[in-house]
Amino acid sequence: MSTFTVTNELGPTRPEQIQHLMSGGPDHPIFMVNLLHFKDTATYEDGRETDLSGRDAYQIYGRGVADLLPVYGGALVFAADVTFLTLGQADQLWDEVAIAAYPNRKAMVAMSSSEAWRELSVHRTAGLQGQLNIETKLADMGNPDWLLKIAEAMRLGG
Repeated sequence: MSTFTVTNELGPTRPEQIQHLMSGGPDHPIFMVNLLHFKDTATYEDGRETDLSGRDAYQIYGRGVADLLPVYGGALVFAADVTFLTLGQADQLWDEVAIAAYPNRKAMVAMSSSEAWRELSVHRTAGLQGQLNIETKLADMGNPDWLLKIAEAMRLGG
């Protein structure tokens, strides 16, 4: 069995990762798989007092981003709590999985560079212990019809 290291982060940290992210990327729909690990208690960088859990703070961010995504041609496709690891081994599971669709990487970068996103992101940072973001594209075969419809709607701008 092969093993590998997984490191949850709040944002890109390696220069080559940032350079690749900013390179423009593919000109086709992407689906960002977000594996989320929440803090027990939200901690805001500005020191504000709160009784929110990390999950609660992140949900404020998540609801705002779900409304912001369509402005950039995207959509929240899926969000669910992780309940059980049925195959493989991990020292710790993520708390939630979310998938957001974008028409391309440029749209995702534009959204996450916007003032509206920055205003929402204080709740993201307050709530997240760390996460993995995995950029994916539709495979060429065996796609469920609903995924193909999402991809086609994004290609057509709506």
